[in-house]
Amino acid sequence: MLVGVALFEIHIGHAQSLKEKRAVVKSLREKIRHRFEISAAEVGLHDLHQRGRIGISFVTLDQKGADRMFQSVSEFVEASSGAALVGWTQEIFELDETVSLGIPHIEWTDEENS
Repeated sequence: MLVGVALFEIHIGHAQSLKEKRAVVKSLREKIRHRFEISAAEVGLHDLHQRGRIGISFVTLDQKGADRMFQSVSEFVEASSGAALVGWTQEIFELDETVSLGIPHIEWTDEENS
Protein backbone atom coordinates (compact mmCIF):
# COMPACT_ATOMS: atom_id res chain seq x y z
CA MET A 1 0.00 0.00 0.00
CA LEU A 2 1.30 3.45 -0.91
CA VAL A 3 0.43 6.77 0.70
CA GLY A 4 0.89 9.79 -1.53
CA VAL A 5 1.36 13.27 -0.08
CA ALA A 6 1.87 16.53 -1.97
CA LEU A 7 2.07 20.26 -1.32
CA PHE A 8 0.85 22.76 -3.91
CA GLU A 9 1.77 26.42 -3.65
CA ILE A 10 -0.54 28.82 -5.46
CA HIS A 11 -0.54 32.54 -6.25
CA ILE A 12 -3.82 34.45 -6.18
CA GLY A 13 -2.90 37.69 -7.94
CA HIS A 14 -6.31 39.34 -7.69
CA ALA A 15 -6.70 38.79 -3.93
CA GLN A 16 -6.58 42.07 -2.02
CA SER A 17 -7.39 40.60 1.39
CA LEU A 18 -7.10 37.41 3.39
CA LYS A 19 -10.86 36.97 2.99
CA GLU A 20 -10.57 36.94 -0.82
CA LYS A 21 -7.60 34.58 -0.66
CA ARG A 22 -9.39 32.17 1.70
CA ALA A 23 -12.42 32.05 -0.59
CA VAL A 24 -10.21 30.93 -3.51
CA VAL A 25 -8.24 28.42 -1.41
CA LYS A 26 -11.41 26.99 0.16
CA SER A 27 -13.08 26.61 -3.23
CA LEU A 28 -10.05 24.91 -4.77
CA ARG A 29 -9.61 22.65 -1.75
CA GLU A 30 -13.24 21.52 -1.89
CA LYS A 31 -13.09 20.94 -5.65
CA ILE A 32 -9.99 18.76 -5.21
CA ARG A 33 -11.67 16.77 -2.43
CA HIS A 34 -14.81 16.09 -4.41
CA ARG A 35 -13.30 15.52 -7.84
CA PHE A 36 -10.55 13.14 -6.75
CA GLU A 37 -12.02 11.77 -3.49
CA ILE A 38 -8.81 12.51 -1.56
CA SER A 39 -7.90 14.51 1.51
CA ALA A 40 -7.01 18.17 0.98
CA ALA A 41 -6.34 21.00 3.41
CA GLU A 42 -4.87 24.50 3.55
CA VAL A 43 -1.54 23.84 5.26
CA GLY A 44 0.52 27.01 5.14
CA LEU A 45 1.03 30.65 4.24
CA HIS A 46 -2.08 31.58 6.22
CA ASP A 47 -1.07 35.23 6.74
CA LEU A 48 -0.22 36.06 3.10
CA HIS A 49 -3.11 37.37 1.04
CA GLN A 50 -1.83 36.34 -2.40
CA ARG A 51 -0.16 32.98 -1.64
CA GLY A 52 -1.58 29.72 -0.39
CA ARG A 53 -0.50 26.14 0.25
CA ILE A 54 -2.75 23.14 -0.14
CA GLY A 55 -1.70 19.70 1.04
CA ILE A 56 -3.23 16.51 -0.33
CA SER A 57 -2.99 12.88 0.66
CA PHE A 58 -4.34 9.61 -0.71
CA VAL A 59 -3.88 5.85 -0.54
CA THR A 60 -3.26 3.69 -3.59
CA LEU A 61 -2.05 0.21 -4.38
CA ASP A 62 0.74 0.89 -6.86
CA GLN A 63 3.23 3.44 -8.19
CA LYS A 64 1.30 3.95 -11.45
CA GLY A 65 -1.82 4.90 -9.51
CA ALA A 66 0.15 7.36 -7.38
CA ASP A 67 1.80 8.92 -10.43
CA ARG A 68 -1.56 9.30 -12.18
CA MET A 69 -3.12 10.91 -9.11
CA PHE A 70 -0.25 13.39 -8.67
CA GLN A 71 -0.39 14.29 -12.38
CA SER A 72 -4.18 14.67 -12.43
CA VAL A 73 -4.30 16.86 -9.33
CA SER A 74 -1.41 19.07 -10.48
CA GLU A 75 -3.09 19.59 -13.89
CA PHE A 76 -6.37 20.41 -12.13
CA VAL A 77 -4.71 22.98 -9.85
CA GLU A 78 -2.83 24.45 -12.84
CA ALA A 79 -6.09 24.85 -14.76
CA SER A 80 -7.79 26.56 -11.81
CA SER A 81 -9.04 29.97 -12.89
CA GLY A 82 -8.74 31.49 -9.41
CA ALA A 83 -5.07 30.75 -8.79
CA ALA A 84 -1.77 30.09 -10.52
CA LEU A 85 0.31 27.06 -9.55
CA VAL A 86 3.81 28.29 -8.67
CA GLY A 87 5.28 25.02 -7.43
CA TRP A 88 4.65 21.64 -5.90
CA THR A 89 6.39 18.72 -4.29
CA GLN A 90 5.36 15.14 -3.69
CA GLU A 91 6.32 12.23 -1.47
CA ILE A 92 5.31 8.56 -1.46
CA PHE A 93 5.42 6.34 1.60
CA GLU A 94 5.16 2.57 1.40
CA LEU A 95 3.30 0.72 4.14
CA ASP A 96 3.29 -3.03 4.60
CA GLU A 97 -0.38 -3.92 4.83
CA THR A 98 0.48 -7.46 5.97
CA VAL A 99 2.11 -6.35 9.22
CA SER A 100 0.48 -7.42 12.46
CA LEU A 101 -1.41 -4.55 14.04
CA GLY A 102 -1.14 -5.88 17.55
CA ILE A 103 -4.73 -7.04 17.65
CA PRO A 104 -4.88 -10.09 19.90
CA HIS A 105 -6.23 -13.27 18.41
CA ILE A 106 -9.19 -14.52 20.42
CA GLU A 107 -10.13 -18.17 20.34
CA TRP A 108 -13.70 -18.90 21.30
CA THR A 109 -14.74 -22.04 23.10
CA ASP A 110 -18.15 -23.62 22.74
CA GLU A 111 -19.13 -22.37 26.20
CA GLU A 112 -18.37 -18.73 25.27
CA ASN A 113 -20.36 -18.96 22.03
CA SER A 114 -23.52 -20.27 23.77
